[in-house]
Amino acid sequence: MPSIKVLAEREERGVRFTGGHTLCAGCAEPMVVRTVLNAIPDPVVVASPTGCLEVATSRFPGTAWNVPWIHVAFENAAAVISGVEAAYKVLRKKGLLDKRVRFVVFAGDGGTYDIGLQALSGALERGHDFLYVCLNNEAYMNTGVQRSSATPKCAAATTAPVGEAIPGKPQERKDLTEIVAAHGIPYVAQAAVSHLIDLANKVERAMNYEGPKFINVLTTCPLGWRTPRDSAIQQAKQAVETRYWPLYEVIEGRYKINYKPKEHVPVEEWLKTQGRFRHLFRDPQGKELIAQIQAEVDRRWELLLKKEQCFGVGG
Repeated sequence: MPSIKVLAEREERGVRFTGGHTLCAGCAEPMVVRTVLNAIPDPVVVASPTGCLEVATSRFPGTAWNVPWIHVAFENAAAVISGVEAAYKVLRKKGLLDKRVRFVVFAGDGGTYDIGLQALSGALERGHDFLYVCLNNEAYMNTGVQRSSATPKCAAATTAPVGEAIPGKPQERKDLTEIVAAHGIPYVAQAAVSHLIDLANKVERAMNYEGPKFINVLTTCPLGWRTPRDSAIQQAKQAVETRYWPLYEVIEGRYKINYKPKEHVPVEEWLKTQGRFRHLFRDPQGKELIAQIQAEVDRRWELLLKKEQCFGVGG
């Protein structure tokens, strides 16, 4: 498994994602992208749909990408990488290319959970050989912090504002990791920017499998979450410790939880550090809403434990 030293040595041999981009101060996305790319020793082709990462890394005349990189529409990153991967297989079959090349998509939750879900589902069903990394900051941050289906319940967003009608987003967040796992692909995982070695290990394990691979990475956003610029790692770590964002894998249908917090940390401890949930701690109905959020976190965690028990890697 890659260590920090191994990842650093790989980057020294060839920087794949450079500085000079214009992502916000404190943004977690560069750390995730560099970790993923450095965990893959083979040549890499990347596709990115419209989003924070694309906009901030490719402004003419500069680029932060030191690998072949394709900007595609919001909705079709998975379809485009499928076509590139199919063309690559044809070239290899004809003997025109002998290099082992890997194909990676970096897309936000808006371009994955919502707009790009149809293309992603189709690519998974067809069985194309690529890794899809969802940079999940839980809203459409690039266009003004609009809610997505990854946005948690009661979070304030510009299209789900706090007011008399609704206390932020009324709906629960979509469990896309489980939706992807239901496609029966070889490798699915959840990771977080706070656990980069865990992320690197998952990327390396994913590369052992032929076919579609998917990793949903909690990628904190100080702007949209209304948190200090130096809090990205701590925010993600607390999401893991409260069991809001479990770290786990589904390997050929077998579940493995990578980290089980020793203590039960209430999700309230995570919510109160973010401005998008500030209203829950000053409104009369806040305690009831926090209790609902906690109940859903507990429900999903218990269900995950049962899946590991019934369909575990060692079972």
